[in-house]
Amino acid sequence: MPGGADAATALRALPVERLLSAYGQLAGQLARPGNAAPPMHPVLGGPGLPRDLHGALADGGLEGKPLLIGTTRDEATAFTAFDPHIQNLGVDGALDLLAAQLGEPAHELYARYAARFEEPTAARVFTDDLFRADSLRIADHHAAGGNATYVYEFDYRPAEDPYGLGATHCGELPFLFGTFDAFAGSPMLGRPTVAARALGHTFATAAAEFVARGSVHGWLPYTPGTAARVRHFG
Repeated sequence: MPGGADAATALRALPVERLLSAYGQLAGQLARPGNAAPPMHPVLGGPGLPRDLHGALADGGLEGKPLLIGTTRDEATAFTAFDPHIQNLGVDGALDLLAAQLGEPAHELYARYAARFEEPTAARVFTDDLFRADSLRIADHHAAGGNATYVYEFDYRPAEDPYGLGATHCGELPFLFGTFDAFAGSPMLGRPTVAARALGHTFATAAAEFVARGSVHGWLPYTPGTAARVRHFG
């Protein structure tokens, strides 16, 4: 694969089926229990292959651009709920798993969660460390530079939730795109009610307004470290 702009041209010329197949093969090679691998990051820093995310941010890769960023409330359950190895972990096993993913800070991180929650599950820790913390770090950096920043958390969980998914990874997609029927029978959606479809309209309208205007009517822009400015959908 050629480097620079030629790499981008070559990738755009590939059929989407080939890209998805390659991604699936890579995921099979890299996946570990509880690990969302390989990661997908926003492309920052101009044409070509993506740069390191945090390096690109520090160098102003998003400066001057409005930003809408957020997560679902329970992102990591999609990667843990159906894995019996994770579901049956005790404290020692959970610490080993966290250490394999996060390194030395794992024990300190687990202790911090144990102080906050009676049951600091691996899914809860992974949701915050792999998804929410980085999203808020990006939002804090962007807003601190005076850039328009909007942060959301998607909290909807199906009424019937036999797997304990909650508001899991990708759970907001049928709400964003209005594709409820395409997700029929999906455990992350359940049977959408009239209220759920109305929530989808609200969520999709906010996203569309941001795309069109770079702002959302009635939604105060985020300021660093201000949880009250995170808009919850659910």
